[in-house]
Amino acid sequence: MANDLKEQLRAKFVGQTLSDVDTPRVVLDLAKLDVNCVRMLDATDRLGLQWRAHIKSHKTTELTRLQVGNEQATPVRLIVSTIVEAENILPLLKEYQSKGRHINLLFSFPLFASAVARLAHFSSQLGPSSLSVMIDHPDQLELVAAIRQSSGHPPDIFIKMDVGSKRAGVVMNSPAYSRLLDAVLSAEAAGSCHLHGLYAHAGHSYSARNGWKALQFLASEFTNLKEAATLVRSKSPDHPLVLSVGATPTATTIQNPNFFETDKLDGPTRDMMDMFADMKTSDFVLEVHAGVYPTLDLQQLATHARDSSLMTADDIAISVLAEVASVYPERGDNGTTQALINAGVLALGREPVEDVGPHNNDASAAGKGYSSWGIAMPWDGLDNNPAPGPDFPQNHGGWQVGKISQEHGILVWKGNKQNEVPLHVGQRVRIWPNHSCIAGACFDSYLIVDSRNKARPDEIVDVWPRWRGW
Repeated sequence: MANDLKEQLRAKFVGQTLSDVDTPRVVLDLAKLDVNCVRMLDATDRLGLQWRAHIKSHKTTELTRLQVGNEQATPVRLIVSTIVEAENILPLLKEYQSKGRHINLLFSFPLFASAVARLAHFSSQLGPSSLSVMIDHPDQLELVAAIRQSSGHPPDIFIKMDVGSKRAGVVMNSPAYSRLLDAVLSAEAAGSCHLHGLYAHAGHSYSARNGWKALQFLASEFTNLKEAATLVRSKSPDHPLVLSVGATPTATTIQNPNFFETDKLDGPTRDMMDMFADMKTSDFVLEVHAGVYPTLDLQQLATHARDSSLMTADDIAISVLAEVASVYPERGDNGTTQALINAGVLALGREPVEDVGPHNNDASAAGKGYSSWGIAMPWDGLDNNPAPGPDFPQNHGGWQVGKISQEHGILVWKGNKQNEVPLHVGQRVRIWPNHSCIAGACFDSYLIVDSRNKARPDEIVDVWPRWRGW
């Protein structure tokens, strides 16, 4: 069924250009996806870190292939947020398994009852050590035992630790953590599971506005998990443990070139290298995970987490294709123009880029930075629209989505009226979204272009069906 759908979509779109198709559409640039994925695989390999790719942002087989690479000896470690992602990626995992690649998939939402039957079926299809589940409360261990009984294979367990985002997880050094760990070790002794590791996600790292701040968040993730691991070792000496950390800001900061040239190691990167070495000598396996990094978006651009030589607006691989339906002269601030596009909340999402002030995170300067819902990409008739620069999100200009409702987006001009780049009815625009995960959610497929094709950079070279549902 999935292959049939893909071939139908390819027959409809491949060979056309972005000027030919109906809108709105979500577009991915294969050239930029390739680069972003290779950079992550290269950084984790060179630093001796274990890599686990999150696929919830894009929900496609094709981009999963890029995230895990083609090295046949490399294990395939994935994270999903919904079971439908696990079910749809199963054929690819069977393909990798048949070629000798070890498979482990983590269902990253703390385990709940209605997930048990489907996860057990997944485990039964791939065999021992193929499934990991997330635990942050002792009562969830009954569900873990049910997976073991139904599938015949004890799942691996990650204990989810709350390292500051207060979204999910157990707080380290709390009585609740000690009770949970006792229950997990008891369940492990009974054969219903295997304690694989501790897991942290620093979602609050999205507030970083420079690479050193993101690196501090990464160090904090690892430091917290190492401290939490001391309790494991006190209760079960020599227990093997994976310490898994990451969010795209903290994960991409390891791509800093200073890590790979000894003579360029400075204070922050040297301290991080020393931390890696110390934790490895303690016999911990260090794992990094992330999901948004292949596509990137305006939120990730705002963090400045990746080295400036590796992260500009041009590295964003996702855009939403829309049309100008109407133009309203002088309706905007200071007599500027506004324009109506056919991409609103359902095409772009309504997740803001947090305004924390300038790059030094001076909260007193908040309220002056970027607060729109997307920025028009310099493209086609908007080649002269200014792209976000190194001082984004504090400084920004040009055509931006200043207002949205369900299907309506309002482009507003940020800057002097005399510099306004003209828009006209019927014009096509590509919008960089704030958050790529949300921007893709209402689309059933991605149109794929490849900017390496200089003669036809807007030609659709493939279509990737996107899984939907839970």
